[in-house]
Amino acid sequence: MMGFSVEFACWVLVVFALGENHLVSGGCSGKCCRGRDTNCLTTDWRMDRVHGTCYCDEGCVRTKDCCFDYFTECQAQDCVVSDWSFWSGCAKPCQPSVRIRVRHIEQQPHNSGQPCPGLEQRAGCREYRDHQDRHCGFNSGPAFITSMEFAKGRPKHDSYGNPLNPGFCVEFKLESRTPHCTVENRPHTLWMRYITEGFNVCVACEPPAMRNNTSSCQGDGQESDKETVLHWQAVGNPRCSGTWKKIQKTQRCACPPQHSFVFI
Repeated sequence: MMGFSVEFACWVLVVFALGENHLVSGGCSGKCCRGRDTNCLTTDWRMDRVHGTCYCDEGCVRTKDCCFDYFTECQAQDCVVSDWSFWSGCAKPCQPSVRIRVRHIEQQPHNSGQPCPGLEQRAGCREYRDHQDRHCGFNSGPAFITSMEFAKGRPKHDSYGNPLNPGFCVEFKLESRTPHCTVENRPHTLWMRYITEGFNVCVACEPPAMRNNTSSCQGDGQESDKETVLHWQAVGNPRCSGTWKKIQKTQRCACPPQHSFVFI
């Protein structure tokens, strides 16, 4: 019984000593480091109950020389961000432009937690009304295209709830493209990597890109024969462009998803 009392008293003294030293030196408080950093050290009690040099870097867990309070002071906290905002309108009306969505930081990373991801995304877009809410005029020119993913956000009904014209699809054979289509690595330009010479692609013409008075989209090639070389440009990267020839007009697009696009 006496031995137990002595041992218990010793443990009380050790705990008290840990607390006293923590108050004086602070242990790892404000000293946490990422990776293995031999300069990330202080003098305090170690986790093996030895007083001396101890570390507050991530590598100390493997080398077993952490300060006694490492796991309480240096707990990693990852960056926390909000959900994405809604997409903004196009920066410029009546021409290929960009739209933006953002998110904000709700908690900064601490103690080697995961860093914050990107806070802004951009995507190509085109609006068909100007700032005075008037329909944009259309001029002849190249076909402006973007990924089929963009079409998912297009309205399927008018303001009165009536279904819009479902449109049609045009199949083209790609003749050429600029090298800039494959060098971009931004999220909204990755789809351009699938634009490859010699492949057939399908491009959907649907509202609001479809002009109501002619039921056509700019650059869809309806008035051209199969030998006419037509021009296209990717929205979101003005340096990604090329040529193609029309194969056929169909009711629905039947190409693989990576080779399916929309007029914009």
